[in-house]
Amino acid sequence: MSRIDQRFAAVKAQGRAALVTFVMAGDPDATTSLEILKALPRAGADVIEVGMPFSDPMADGPSIQAAGLRALHGGMTLHGVLKLVADFRRHDAETPIILMGYYNPIYVYGVAQFLSDAKAAGADGMIVVDLPPEEDEELCLPALKAGLSFIRLATPTTDDARLPAVLANTSGFVYYVSITGITGAGRPDYSRVSSAVGRIKSHTDLPVAVGFGVKDAAAAREIASSADGVVVGSALIDALAKTLDADGRGGPATVAAVAKLAGELARGVASAAKESVVP
Repeated sequence: MSRIDQRFAAVKAQGRAALVTFVMAGDPDATTSLEILKALPRAGADVIEVGMPFSDPMADGPSIQAAGLRALHGGMTLHGVLKLVADFRRHDAETPIILMGYYNPIYVYGVAQFLSDAKAAGADGMIVVDLPPEEDEELCLPALKAGLSFIRLATPTTDDARLPAVLANTSGFVYYVSITGITGAGRPDYSRVSSAVGRIKSHTDLPVAVGFGVKDAAAAREIASSADGVVVGSALIDALAKTLDADGRGGPATVAAVAKLAGELARGVASAAKESVVP
C-alpha cells in the first residue's frame, strides 16, 4: 500500500474523514514554505498537496494564482519544488505528499526525469488538472508505472457516461470538485455534494475527497459528514497572505496562521465523525 492508501485506511479506521491541505511550494519563500509543510501534520493535516507554481493556472482562483506568482517571483522552480519535498521528507516519512499543478512545466522538465526525481524526492502522487483521460499515455500511465498515484478530478458535470473514463486509471483517491468554476469561488451545496459522493462511490472503491469552496471548520464538518476527505487550499493561502508585509515577506506569524487554521479545520472534520456515532 502507498502512503496515500495507508493514510485513508487509517482515518477510515478512526471513523472520520481525512483533512487534505493544499499549499503552494515557495510561497512566500522557500524557507517559510518548508516550515509550513512541517507544521501542517502537527496541526492535524492528514495529506498535503504541494502546488507546483505555473504562470497560467487556468483552474485556480485569485488566491492560489497570487500564491503561484509570489513563488515564481521568489525564484521557485520545479526543481525547487522537488527539493522542498525532499527536505520535508527528512523530517516526516509518513505524511502523503501529492504534487498538484499543470502539465506544461512537467513536459519542459521531461516526463521520465520528472517522475524519477519526484519519486526519489518522496512524492506519493500527482494531480495534473489539464490532462484528460484521453491523454493518459502522456503522464498518467508513466506515473503509475513509476509508482506514483495519479489522482483524477470529477466535477458536477461528470455524468455517469463520463465517470468510467475518469476513474479508469485513477489511484489514491478521487478528487470531487464541489462547485463549477475556479478554486475558492463560492460555497458548495452540501446536499448535492453528498449525492455526488454517493454516485461516485457506486462506481469505485477509492476514497472520495471533496474540495473547492471549503473555507472554514463549519464547511469542513459538513463535507466530512459524507466524504472520505476534505480538501482545503484557498482558505489556507488567504490566511498566509494576511500575514505578509508590504514587500510580500512572511515569517513565524505566517507559519502560525496557516497552522492555526489547519488545526481548526482538523477539529471541524473530527467533529463530523463524533456526530456520526451519536445514537
